[in-house]
Amino acid sequence: EENQYIAYVAYPLDLFEEGSVTNMFTSIVGNVFGFKALRALRLEDLRIPVAYTKTFQGPPHGIQVERDKLNKYGRPLLGCTIKPKLGLSAKNYGRAVYECLRGGLDFTKDDENVNSQPFMRWRDRFLFCVEALYKAQSETGEIKGHYLNATAGTCEEMMKRAVFARELGAPIVMHDYLTGGFTANTSLAHYCRDNGLLLHIHRAMHAVIDRQKNHGMHFRVLAKGLRMSGGDHIHAGTVVGKLEGERDITLGFVDLLRDDYIEKDRSRGIYFTQDWVSLPGVIPVASGGIHVWHMPALTEIFGDDAVLQFGGGTLGHPWGNAPGAVANRVALEACVKARNEGRDLAAEGNEIIREASKWSPELAAACEVWKEI
Repeated sequence: EENQYIAYVAYPLDLFEEGSVTNMFTSIVGNVFGFKALRALRLEDLRIPVAYTKTFQGPPHGIQVERDKLNKYGRPLLGCTIKPKLGLSAKNYGRAVYECLRGGLDFTKDDENVNSQPFMRWRDRFLFCVEALYKAQSETGEIKGHYLNATAGTCEEMMKRAVFARELGAPIVMHDYLTGGFTANTSLAHYCRDNGLLLHIHRAMHAVIDRQKNHGMHFRVLAKGLRMSGGDHIHAGTVVGKLEGERDITLGFVDLLRDDYIEKDRSRGIYFTQDWVSLPGVIPVASGGIHVWHMPALTEIFGDDAVLQFGGGTLGHPWGNAPGAVANRVALEACVKARNEGRDLAAEGNEIIREASKWSPELAAACEVWKEI
């Protein structure tokens, strides 16, 4: 557009504190966005030099370690956010977790605003969810996880919750990294690596910062910040579903999260070549308004190293939570099998789902519910 310019700015390395994402963002985007002389300003991308990257621990574990912990290979992982997110008692919440995991999901998730409210205090929720987890594990023979949201009002309280999750033997905790802050997030990531916990990151509040096209910063910058601060999963939009996301741009920052080395590619919004020098990768999470009919597209777009998260797409099943989970697992396995046989998921996706629904009544019922959307 007219009067729009791209500026490249370079900073000397010594201006930044080592291992502090907080200081990096304070220095780069701290004050300049408020200057009177500017009508609008947007940070599209930044290149983290190798020397600076090396001062960060990064994700607690990374993609390969997570697969080894879960013993799950060759397919995307399946998740589900427990709904209704606010209002259930801890026991009913735990029951929903059990049903979803028992039906065939790998993970269930606390919603980002489930912290410790009067109707469900965090300790009760943790206990019931971990009980559900162990029960589902023993019945399915698969390793299961529930993202226990450790986000809290103070860093000390957050760490207390993470410690309790570890004592219960939970495999994964969760944090809202933008509302919680990078300082808290980095502390939690260090604790998670030292204690064998995976860390799921929710990006609540990101759209306040990244949604305006002419002001703020692009999500890929926040994603880079997260990879440095530390997190094993992060929400990354869907390309399909209820939350916005353009395909090439989304895939651009999905690669930034997962790969060790990314070439500059302006068509995908990647302004700089980024070498992560063996910093572990982050698994992108696709969630928001997705259901079984989206499965072929999601499998094709995101590939194996992703978590596909169906909230209402699981719990909205007319027969209940467990059949909803079964429907999603069957759809996923059918898509992965078709892909491995060399079929074209983009062209034959609906046909693949229809074939699978012939022998899975749960999937057939799900296909019926979501066919119009």
